[in-house]
Amino acid sequence: MAATEKQLTAITDATTRTRRPLRGKDDIALRVGKVINHYKMAKHFHITITDNSFTFTRNEDAIAAEAALDGIYVLRTNLPKSALGRDDVVLRYKGLEDVERFFRTLNSELDVRPIRHHLADRVRAHMFLRMLSYYISWHMKQALAPLLFRDHDKPAAAAKRTNPVAPAQRSDAALAKASRKRTTDDTPVHSFTSLLADLATICASHIQPTDDMPTFTKFTTPTALQHHAFELLGLTHRLGYK
Repeated sequence: MAATEKQLTAITDATTRTRRPLRGKDDIALRVGKVINHYKMAKHFHITITDNSFTFTRNEDAIAAEAALDGIYVLRTNLPKSALGRDDVVLRYKGLEDVERFFRTLNSELDVRPIRHHLADRVRAHMFLRMLSYYISWHMKQALAPLLFRDHDKPAAAAKRTNPVAPAQRSDAALAKASRKRTTDDTPVHSFTSLLADLATICASHIQPTDDMPTFTKFTTPTALQHHAFELLGLTHRLGYK
């Protein structure tokens, strides 16, 4: 505010000087606008501009209102309190980090770019498949949380937070998993990418011993980790086969 007042005072002096004073309502307003917009202080001043003068005073009411909120981050919603309580407003706002994480994932794991399609319907199809991939991967990460570097005990983590404004806490189970790099089943903890790579080692081999004998399919026997992962997903490693 002091810097704004200093530059506004310089404009006032420019309109009152005897040699080549600043004149013209538009020219004065242009100079004032540059200062006000630079410091974002328009709401804190009452400004009067004429063809040959410029004056300003502090807007004490606006300054007092701003001072009352100094250091406070305010969240406001148009929903009634009965629809969304105070704590829920904060938690929903903090949930925006999931949206930010989504956009980072679009440009990393899902390989949205580059888009080499030239027709609009193909670009839309490209984006639809990427969005579908994210939707599926999000649900997979939730289901596979006990095997990943993710907190799989959300109620315990929420119970450790004293209020919704406080930083999020991790459950004791998640902290132990991160420290030991082992799950509660004493298996190595995985990232989502490394777990998918492990599951990708399961194969279905189609075998035909001789030309006159029928073919049959031989499946890789899942490891304990792979079996657990498929159980968490509610699937079988023979998915797509009878």
